[in-house]
Amino acid sequence: MDLGLENRVYVVTGATRGLGNATARELVADGAKVVVTGRQQKTVDEAAAELGPNAVGVVADNADPDSAASLVAAAREHFGRFDGVLISVGGPAPGFVADNTDEQWQAAFESVFLGAVRLARTAAAELGEGGVIGFVLSGSVYEPIAGLTISNGLRPGLAGFAKSLADELGPRGIRVVGVLPGRIGTDRMRQLDGLSPDPEATRAANEAGIPLRRYGTPQEFGRTAAFLLSPAASYLTGIMVPVDGGARAGF
Repeated sequence: MDLGLENRVYVVTGATRGLGNATARELVADGAKVVVTGRQQKTVDEAAAELGPNAVGVVADNADPDSAASLVAAAREHFGRFDGVLISVGGPAPGFVADNTDEQWQAAFESVFLGAVRLARTAAAELGEGGVIGFVLSGSVYEPIAGLTISNGLRPGLAGFAKSLADELGPRGIRVVGVLPGRIGTDRMRQLDGLSPDPEATRAANEAGIPLRRYGTPQEFGRTAAFLLSPAASYLTGIMVPVDGGARAGF
């Protein structure tokens, strides 16, 4: 299937590893060009080098108010166009209600929520018909996840923002989509499993609750996200797509 990605240009934030990196790989593999971001020069340079000549790395922090405009400018400067953005950021600090501090909430709000809003708002002003704005969110959009209170608080609100944005941008031919990872085998998931006394037993118990009986791979997530960003998904907007092996209990 031709996704129509040839020579299209996307900004992918948080793309030095994990789900952002997996999506950038799939986009490039199908002919797109990408601006990948991260907060450390070394990891940004390494990620861009691994992706090859159709990728450029830019050091950026989603929480920085100046990042959004500079990333769109980088896409146009290096590749001559800008077709969309996938907004991905590392998960906020784990913890229960009594554990998380005001400082953790504030830091997460700046990066996970407000940073995403700024990036989306800037992209919306720069995109034309056929453009797309994607958000990497979480299964917590629909069902709270024990021990991830900050994520449970912020991700559903961001999904609501994305839906509102889809309604507003639809008449201009710009799409907005959310991708909701379940248990995907990333460093972040290994970190969360590692918080338990027996990480292997925790993973086994988690897998038992997934209809496909396994964690997903980053590549499986990346393929789904790349499709949603592509022209092949041109009639999909305002949706939240779980990539969770069937773990969500609802329809």
